[in-house]
Amino acid sequence: MRIAVLSEADPAEPRVAAVPETVKKFKALGADVVVQAGAGLKAGVPDAEYEAAGASIVPSAEAAAGEADLVLKVRRPGAEELPAFKKGAVVVAIMDPYGREAELKAIAEAGISAFAMELMPRITRAQVMDVLSSQANLAGYRAVVDGAAEYGRAMPMMMTAAGTVPAARVFVMGVGVAGLQAIATARRMGAVVTATDVRPATKEQVESLGAKFVAVEDDEFKQAETAGGYAKEMSAEYQKKQSELVATHIAKQDIVITTALIPGRPAPKLVSEDMVAAMKPGSVLIDLAVERGGNVAGAKAGEVVTTDKGVKIVGHLNVPGRLAATASSLYARNLFAFVETLIDKEAKTLAIKWDDELVKATNLTRDGDVVHASFQPKAA
Repeated sequence: MRIAVLSEADPAEPRVAAVPETVKKFKALGADVVVQAGAGLKAGVPDAEYEAAGASIVPSAEAAAGEADLVLKVRRPGAEELPAFKKGAVVVAIMDPYGREAELKAIAEAGISAFAMELMPRITRAQVMDVLSSQANLAGYRAVVDGAAEYGRAMPMMMTAAGTVPAARVFVMGVGVAGLQAIATARRMGAVVTATDVRPATKEQVESLGAKFVAVEDDEFKQAETAGGYAKEMSAEYQKKQSELVATHIAKQDIVITTALIPGRPAPKLVSEDMVAAMKPGSVLIDLAVERGGNVAGAKAGEVVTTDKGVKIVGHLNVPGRLAATASSLYARNLFAFVETLIDKEAKTLAIKWDDELVKATNLTRDGDVVHASFQPKAA
């Protein structure tokens, strides 16, 4: 059983799919681990550390993946990478499959069995495999760090001989994993924190972290959560009431962090141009949903925009990747936990149980076809 760890083709992706810790664990399962030279450099892992853990270093993706039964990546392999894989290889990565029918078709036609880690079901046995949570947790932390850096003022209240410095006011919109970590981080940094979400269960979570909850709490609000724990799309009437409340609140804030994403859909617009215009000069908005169109009007992917009134709108891409070493370590553990379930420990070979609920939930392509029910090619 040969496992390959590849460098990411996207130069903006600094993460890596395995770290020395997980290489040792794969070796203990009987795998031969091959790492493409330089794969971990941007995440602070030199080739020598992989070699010390028992991996072999090879010069190219072709040399690594050509004979590999299993290929580990961070992002979905692009068309230029597919020829490097042998037919029948298993590829596990963050596949970003929504709206990518042509890319999935190409992967299927290359004879690859592709697994999307972000489709892992949110059940107890899969918690350790949940890449969305591990990476969003870091994104929430980094959002506060980036917000504090762009704000240019102190976060905590300070009593000094020269006078009192007021605490920064931080407002978090969307209280999932990223939002909760943003709240906790901003509180640790001494800010006065408020938060909002359309899911009623989040109110208690927000308050348990010492922040104040802001929302229109009517009957629709009380039923605004799917069975999977995601936010439902709210009615136009509710959105109008919530928007009016938020508009008043945002005008008083120093840093606003937006985290709202609905799987497979464009990011909902939470902050309008008028709301941005009402904020004080020097205020900062951090949009963690910018890769899906953004929650903030005027946000631009990969840019920091400063409005005419001096409000900064921060649209960094791949925010977890801004903490590449930690993000890689957590992602690698997520991958190992899943891949371990695909291996026969006695025979020391891949033995995928195709009827396993984790496999069925994450398997996108197999035997030349796109097999996941949610991503079937649309009929003409």
